[in-house]
Amino acid sequence: MNSLLAIFLIAVFGYLLGSVKIKGLSLGTSGVLLIALVFGHFGVEIPAIVRNFGLAVFVGSVGMIAGPVFFRNFKKRVYAYFILGILIVVSGAAVTMIVGKLMNVSFDLAIGIFTGALTSTPGLAAATEATTSVIAAKGLGTASLASIGYGIAYPFGVVGVVLFVQLYPKLVKCNVEEATRSLHESLYNSGSGDAPAQAKDYKLLEPFGILSLSLSLALGILLGMVNIPLPGGMSFSLGIAGGPLFVGLIVGHFGHVGKLSLSAPASTLKVMRELGLMMFLVGAGTEAGAGFIEVLQQQGVKLFLLGLIVTLVPMILACLIAKLIIKLDTLNTLGSVCGGMTSTPALGALISTCGSEDVAASYAATYPIALICVVLAAQIMAMIW
Repeated sequence: MNSLLAIFLIAVFGYLLGSVKIKGLSLGTSGVLLIALVFGHFGVEIPAIVRNFGLAVFVGSVGMIAGPVFFRNFKKRVYAYFILGILIVVSGAAVTMIVGKLMNVSFDLAIGIFTGALTSTPGLAAATEATTSVIAAKGLGTASLASIGYGIAYPFGVVGVVLFVQLYPKLVKCNVEEATRSLHESLYNSGSGDAPAQAKDYKLLEPFGILSLSLSLALGILLGMVNIPLPGGMSFSLGIAGGPLFVGLIVGHFGHVGKLSLSAPASTLKVMRELGLMMFLVGAGTEAGAGFIEVLQQQGVKLFLLGLIVTLVPMILACLIAKLIIKLDTLNTLGSVCGGMTSTPALGALISTCGSEDVAASYAATYPIALICVVLAAQIMAMIW
């Protein structure tokens, strides 16, 4: 099938599926992922650049939207974001180790399931690169099988987190509208003097914000290509997701260079955010769908069950700690869970659920912490497996 035709067909059927509500819950944009899995299973291939383009555009738009309030929010709750980001990854790694051993799952598949359950595509690349030599030296399998484990766990990792962020407010009896209003007031009415300058005071080169977004993405991709050395001979990079997100936050916060405005209309950023998410899910879903059924038939449902457990346990644990110990509000908790799970689609679902972009600030604060922890956790898991 023609790839361009397939992209739009997947989008049409995916959004139709995502619009179906059952007891107030819906897949939303993540319906695209399930349809993409079906297309991928039947041999439809989408070029990798579609997925990468979508991921960069999504996180770059999210960064520019969250930028004006990100640093203020981060300073107020920095300890909470560090705790939750580390907790989610460490608990996920521990569950993978314990349950994987009990189920007799090989390490190469387990590391893929770990990154797939956390929906971390950059984490998969970094983790497999960091652990390749250890896998070979200790005879733990092949790094290529990690991609298979990732493909098995990824769909539930996406759908599970998307449904969780919609279900959790109902479970704790949170009034989402009131919580959204309270979050907005805490972000914008803090009384601090560090609010970003308004774009109306500066010269706009073009009215739609495409120039600013493109510049932000270009700089972010360049930043994401920089390798940062870590202890033990490992390296870390922000990648296609982390680089554009970080630069987007900076551009969104300051909004200008000299007298030149770098701001973009909210309407443009929202459309680009949704378009990027859709394209990312199309690419990721078709890739994961290829061979999905065959692997399940060969390995049995134990891999799927492991992915389910590794997805659910960290989220539940993080929410309990956030509510009972840290005393973090519901929306900041869920934003942090999305960031800790490095779940791009779940952030989209959370934004749709509460009708506000403000939750992106806690996602952006927790995401880079979790990404670094995924790389470190993968290396440690390989050494002690």
